[in-house]
Amino acid sequence: MMRHEHGSEVTGGGLARATRRHLLAGGVLATGVGSAGAAGAEGRPAPVGAVRHGTVRADGVNVFYREAGRPDAPAFLLLHGFANSSFYFRHLMPKLADRFRLIAPDLPSFGFTDVPEDRSYVYDFASLSRTIEAFVDALGLDRYILYTFDYGAPVGWDLALAHPDRVAGIVSQNGNAYLDGLGEAAWAPLRAYWAAPNEAAVGAIRARMTLDGVKAAYFQGVADPSRIEPEAYTLDAAILARPGNADRQVALKLDYKRNLERYPLVQAYFRARRPKLLAIWGRNDLFFIPAGAEAFRRDIPEARVTFLDTGHFALETDGDAIAEEIRRLF
Repeated sequence: MMRHEHGSEVTGGGLARATRRHLLAGGVLATGVGSAGAAGAEGRPAPVGAVRHGTVRADGVNVFYREAGRPDAPAFLLLHGFANSSFYFRHLMPKLADRFRLIAPDLPSFGFTDVPEDRSYVYDFASLSRTIEAFVDALGLDRYILYTFDYGAPVGWDLALAHPDRVAGIVSQNGNAYLDGLGEAAWAPLRAYWAAPNEAAVGAIRARMTLDGVKAAYFQGVADPSRIEPEAYTLDAAILARPGNADRQVALKLDYKRNLERYPLVQAYFRARRPKLLAIWGRNDLFFIPAGAEAFRRDIPEARVTFLDTGHFALETDGDAIAEEIRRLF
C-alpha cells in the first residue's frame, strides 16, 4: 500500500465520509476555484451532463478536478497523459454522464493542480501516484472504473496494484503496460539517456515541450487535422511554459524507466484479477504502438481490443466512437 506523506488532511475516514456527504448533497468540496461547484448560483442542481469543477486538498497538494454525472452512479476515474490535463476529457464526460459519475483530476505539474512551494514535491511517478491515491481517498471512492491514457496508465496501474478490489474495470486508451507497445523511434531519446545520461538526449526531450512540439504530437497520425481544436495544444503548451515546469517534465520523462520496470507486476495483476478491460487505441500512435494494445490479450484473453484510425490523442478526433465502445462493454 502506498504511503501518504503530508496527507493527513485527506487520508482520514472522517473527511472522506464528510466529502461523500457533501458530494451527495449536490456540492463539490472546492477551494481556490471561486464558487465553482455542482450546484448553480441559486442552489439548483446542475444538469446531469454538465461538467463541474473543484479542488481538493490531497497529499498536501491542491488537486483540481472535473466531475460530471450523478453522485450515486458507478464511478469512472479518468487519468490524463502528457502534456495535457483533465481538459482532455471535456467532450467525453457529458457523453457518459447519464450512466457514470465521471471524475478527472489534473496530475501534479499539469492543468490547474497547484503544488505549494513549501510542499517540496518530488516530481516522479511514485509521487504522482501517491497524490492521486490520496485524492481518491479524499473523495471516498472505494470502487471505480479506470480510464488510463499515456501518463495516466502508470498512475492507474499503481492504484490497481495498491487497491485491486477498488477496480471495477479498465479502459486503456493508448495507455501502455507492455514493452511491445513502445515505438522504437519515439522512445529513442529516452533510451539513449537511460543508457548514458547526456545533454543531447535531454535537449531532444525538451524539444517536445515547445508549442510546435506539443502541436505536432496532436496532429501526428490524424487523417483530418481540422478536427483538432487549437485550444487543446495551446493550453498544454501554456502550462508547460510556466516557470520551472519544463524542468519538472524532464524529471518525469527521465523517471519513466521506473514504469517499465513495474510492467511485470502490472501484468501479474492482470492475470490474477482478469479485470474487464477495453483497450481502445489510436493505431497511428508513434509513442504507444498497436502491439501494446494486442498484448493485453496475453494476460486477459477476453479483453476487448479496438483500433481507431487516429493518433495518440484519440479522444480529440474519435470521442463518439470511444464513448460508444465504453457503453457497449460497461
